Amino acid sequence: MARITGFATFDVRFPTSRTLDGSDAMNPSPDYAAAYVALRTDAEDVSGDAFVFTIGRGNDVQLAAIRALEPLMVGLDLDATLDDLGGLWRRLVGDSQLRWLGPEKGVMHMAIGAVVNACWDLAAKRAGLPLWRLLASLSPEQVLDLLDFRYLTDALSRDEAREILEGAEQGKAERIAELDANGYPAYTTSPGWLGYSDERLVKQLEAAAKEGFSQVKLKVGASLADDVRRCEIARAVLGPGIDIAVDANQVWDVGPAVAWIRELARFDLAWVEEPTSPDDVLGTAAIRRAVSPVPIAAGEHVANRVVFKQLLQAGAIDVMQIDACRVAGVNENILNLLLAKKFGVPVCPHAGGVGLCEAVQHLSFFDYAAVSCSTEARKIEWIDHLHEHFVAPAVVVEGRYRAPAVPGASTQMRAESLAEYSYPDGPGWAQGKYETGRT
Repeated sequence: MARITGFATFDVRFPTSRTLDGSDAMNPSPDYAAAYVALRTDAEDVSGDAFVFTIGRGNDVQLAAIRALEPLMVGLDLDATLDDLGGLWRRLVGDSQLRWLGPEKGVMHMAIGAVVNACWDLAAKRAGLPLWRLLASLSPEQVLDLLDFRYLTDALSRDEAREILEGAEQGKAERIAELDANGYPAYTTSPGWLGYSDERLVKQLEAAAKEGFSQVKLKVGASLADDVRRCEIARAVLGPGIDIAVDANQVWDVGPAVAWIRELARFDLAWVEEPTSPDDVLGTAAIRRAVSPVPIAAGEHVANRVVFKQLLQAGAIDVMQIDACRVAGVNENILNLLLAKKFGVPVCPHAGGVGLCEAVQHLSFFDYAAVSCSTEARKIEWIDHLHEHFVAPAVVVEGRYRAPAVPGASTQMRAESLAEYSYPDGPGWAQGKYETGRT
């Protein structure tokens, strides 16, 4: 009988602040980082790998939270655990002593997500399937058994979710074949980091157009004059045929958000992302009403399914942006996809961080195959750096994600990258090669 033996954890940090990759109004100089966990067993030389994305020092507290979960996992029967990942989710989230720190939000909830996602990675590897295909192979009842509908039944009941999943059974095989053949639409944020010069912005925009992207995203929110100038540049380079979205990364209060968005509305924006605090459901709804018809997007920092429920109930968002590492893993994100389907809101996942493109692509592929059955108005974010550090990196060709084909969740980092970029003892950091002063 195989058992879980423990965790190997890694504090992985990349010196992206040196080139200002990832810079925005809230985070001017991030060092993209991963609080990384490998779930070990005594069964075989295969681990379950996952992480929580941070931007540097956040790894300190995030890894402590992940390690606090190890005693709850060590000694568990491996087959029984992987056969009941819904039960595992409920046990970890429902642990009374850990729940007191949330409940169901913050560092502890994200740590649970890493452990749950590591189990999904291992389950997919053992099944010999990429995660999205494993999820799509489940029956509606098997999917329902993964989910916890507590706090959601006033918006989405188990029976309503069953109806959605059963309705998606028709045509599922054809949609899976379509994904294999044609992939999934992407948009790119690579041109739009706030710290880039105008010259670099132009160069990156031209590259995005040449690479076939139908939408780009620019960071905004530090200076209105700069935002207007950069949007003018983007529209001049891209012309009317490529959409422009903007992302304020939560920097505005409600009143300033409304005024700022009205100034930018003339650029025919695909959406304005995170215009205010991710917890301010009513404020976000007020912004959406005031700036209509400019679409509002949010979700990358939403703590749990309950806040997503409220955003949808309040009519606060036009676009839902799930994140693979913010909530408690695959199980909770399936609920978020079902909520979005129930309310008729498209899901365009956030992937602006190391490994997030790799992780979240599986959720969108599953969504099209088995939940929403649509790619209309749906795109996955793409940033074109750090993919080389993953065993099975995400691939985008002509503005579309290629279907992941390697067994697992695409979240396993290369051993040499774990060694090189581990902080502070990896060779690059220890030798001062990557020192940024911001870690």
